Amino acid sequence: MPRAEKGSSKALANAMKSKGLQRLRWYCQVCEKQCRDANGFKCHTMSEGHLRMMLVVGENAGKHLDAYSQTFKSDFLRLLSNRWGTKRVRANQVYNEFIQDKHHTHMNSTRWVTLTEFIKSLGRQGVVKVDETEKGFYIAWIDNTPKTLSRQAATQSKERADMDDEQRQRKLIKEQIARAQAEVSAAPVASGSGSENSGSLSPSADSKEPAPPIQIKLDLPASAPVAPAAVAPIKINPLKVANPLKGASKPSIFKTGSATPASVSNKRPLSAMEQIVREEEERKRRRESRPMQIGRIAT
Repeated sequence: MPRAEKGSSKALANAMKSKGLQRLRWYCQVCEKQCRDANGFKCHTMSEGHLRMMLVVGENAGKHLDAYSQTFKSDFLRLLSNRWGTKRVRANQVYNEFIQDKHHTHMNSTRWVTLTEFIKSLGRQGVVKVDETEKGFYIAWIDNTPKTLSRQAATQSKERADMDDEQRQRKLIKEQIARAQAEVSAAPVASGSGSENSGSLSPSADSKEPAPPIQIKLDLPASAPVAPAAVAPIKINPLKVANPLKGASKPSIFKTGSATPASVSNKRPLSAMEQIVREEEERKRRRESRPMQIGRIAT
């Protein structure tokens, strides 16, 4: 029966029927054709095109079988590694998601007849970790890529270095503890031997005579007498006449003590600030007395 024309209603109906997944047993991997029922699959196997393809495959069946098996295995492991990584997952869950692709490599064209046999072969090869439970087989992918192996080697070397540092520190701490214990145990022995030696060397230790007190004499150098600072002479103006009104002026706050010779001799030397203040007072006094002297000369 000829095929329906492309774009016709029959072709659209056939496309809608073939949409989605169908029975895997009615799929021809050699021709990559999906049949909808057993009658359609039987008719396909008896067709001229299928027989021609089977003759080509029959010439080197082992080669084609290995190629399909390797393709199925690589696609299955790619999905497992990309989707779940190294997590533990049910094998049936991975297979159900794998066959969602309509054009995937079917298991009936590989060397494995069942999924259980395929999972066990992966476990024997060391590609995945297989756990058999009551709910079925659980698998976990083993990452053996060069990048992961180099990362694991770097991590192991770092952990080994950290462990070596810890062991070195522990050994050093143990040595310090042993040294401290040896010093503590040797201290009482040394003190006991020292007391025995002191008793044997000093025969007067047994006598009850008290030891003479220890006298310490400190000879301090005599301090040199401090010479009083020379007092600057006060210049007397011959034109200056004593003011009788200022005879009872108040004493200056900078003048302390009486004006007796004894007090003058015992008076401390003036500092530079005090000398400056005294000179300023003298200038002020001369400035105030100058107008009075000029008035007297004029009269």
